Amino acid sequence: MSILILAQKNLTQMFRDRKVFLFLLIMPIAFTLMFGFAFSGSGSASADSRLPVGLVNNDGESMLSSELVQSLDSSTVIRLVSDDEAALQDQLAKKELSAVLVIPAGFGDALESENPQTLTVWADTSLSDGYSAKNEIDVYVSRLNNAAGTAKVLAPQGGTAFNEVLSDALEAWQTPPVSINASTAVASDQVEESENKFNHSSPGMMLQFAVAGLLTCAMVVVTERKTRCLQRLLTTSTNRVQILFGHYLAIFSMLLIQFFILLIFGDLVLKLNYFSQPLATLLITITSALCISALGLLIGVLAKAEEQAISFSLICMFVLSGLGGAWVPLEYTGKTFQTIGHITPIAWAMDGFKNILSRGLGLEAAWLPALALLGYAVLFFALAGWKFKSE
Repeated sequence: MSILILAQKNLTQMFRDRKVFLFLLIMPIAFTLMFGFAFSGSGSASADSRLPVGLVNNDGESMLSSELVQSLDSSTVIRLVSDDEAALQDQLAKKELSAVLVIPAGFGDALESENPQTLTVWADTSLSDGYSAKNEIDVYVSRLNNAAGTAKVLAPQGGTAFNEVLSDALEAWQTPPVSINASTAVASDQVEESENKFNHSSPGMMLQFAVAGLLTCAMVVVTERKTRCLQRLLTTSTNRVQILFGHYLAIFSMLLIQFFILLIFGDLVLKLNYFSQPLATLLITITSALCISALGLLIGVLAKAEEQAISFSLICMFVLSGLGGAWVPLEYTGKTFQTIGHITPIAWAMDGFKNILSRGLGLEAAWLPALALLGYAVLFFALAGWKFKSE
């Protein structure tokens, strides 16, 4: 009963502080949205990654030239940029273009005859972009030459029949009888793409500001010591263990409330799959709250003044969040950084939530992160108890 009364008193004291709502609800939601949109690139049109190729068409009235331009324009490798020849040459010299294609006047008529004209392609083939752009142009020019050769054989008289055969031949290139569908297998230790842009920012910011919210929790313990309320409490029948568990229960209850509110927000508003595996989510949530609560208790016991409580809380937030992958996924970092990162409890909590959100795994993938978090909780609580008894 002493533990429950002390926990109730601490909770009342914590919720009177407006910073609780700032750190535990407002800032996690705001930063979740900010990080999600920032790293997903939402709200901006996707950039065209095709290689820019300048085009000068001096044979615009010809059907064959128009077919070549249309084919090149549909390429997935290059995109055409039209301008006068001098301007395109200048852009090529500045490496703003990968190549420049010039279609000479009379190109289409010459292709129908026995003396086809040669296209002019300027490109620096010593560069990968120039080499790729020239190869792509050569492919489409070769297709056009083959289609024109077929039309000349089947419609030697030219005219409408030639155009019909040419169109059929070019269309046949668009629907080849054999095609290859390539798929890429991604190793389990590589970055896994997720459709929901908040799969990382939601648990990351929730954990980060849970640590930041320990500032208010630690201040309660510091205030008790500063006002000599703790000393008076020790003169009663309440022993040190009960006092320690009373503070711990209050911090744990507050963090658990925060976690469940943010989980519901993530599931209903951000459309995350927190509750697709409810048992796994519950296990990671409870062990994360146990671990961070024990850390908050340790900060409160170690801090002798309000300034120390603020410093310890903010240092823990920045160090644990940065190393633990709350800001940037550890999969984007090197092996050494990943190893160092998993010394922190935040990394294990992120692994647990990511197994649920990104990988769609269940309880079988939550046991290891949960055990690691529970181990940290025991360690932090033991250190807090040792320091508290030594006072």
